[in-house]
Amino acid sequence: MKAKGGLLLTAIVLLAFPVGALADEPSPTVLANTCFSCHGTDGKSPGAMPSLDEKSASYIAQTLREFRSDEIENTVMSRIAKGFSDAEIDALAEQLGRK
Repeated sequence: MKAKGGLLLTAIVLLAFPVGALADEPSPTVLANTCFSCHGTDGKSPGAMPSLDEKSASYIAQTLREFRSDEIENTVMSRIAKGFSDAEIDALAEQLGRK
């Protein structure tokens, strides 16, 4: 009887907290790490790449969508942006955009 109660409790906890769904959504911080190697770890580019630290969230989101749809032609950024969903673009823009 004790084992059945434990199984029931485990089933209730697993149904109440769908951990798998959370694991599928990368955090904005993790997503932003893909930007830092070219645009600088604090959004200040050390070289020829544009800095992101002074860009607004709306500008970043719009620009990423334009790269994704090839409205702005850029081999590297177009390929990167095509890998992001709308929700990921919005999360990235909020994470990187000027506060």
